[in-house]
Amino acid sequence: MAHPVETPARTQTGPLPDQWPTQATDAIVTTVGKVRDRTTGPAITAARAVVYGLFAAILAVVAAVLAITMTIRLANNYIPGKIWIVYLGLGALLTLGGLFLWSKAFTTPPGES
Repeated sequence: MAHPVETPARTQTGPLPDQWPTQATDAIVTTVGKVRDRTTGPAITAARAVVYGLFAAILAVVAAVLAITMTIRLANNYIPGKIWIVYLGLGALLTLGGLFLWSKAFTTPPGES
């Protein structure tokens, strides 16, 4: 039969208190938690924004290509022989959009000189 081992009561025998290992561990865990919250939190948010932004941009390009294709196909069915009108209108619309974006590319943002 095994006898239970009794642990002697700890007393302060030096300049450090009895609970210093627990206090040191708590301090380290708290510090690491604060550093992690300040560094990885914003990094994760930025990474999610980039991923979702790229995904939305890819979907927007696919949707635009499908919309243009659908417009041309529908016009070809309902305006037989005059598909050039659709190409002319679509070309004009895309040209005006491109000119608008081109004009915005070289303007100085407000607040900068």
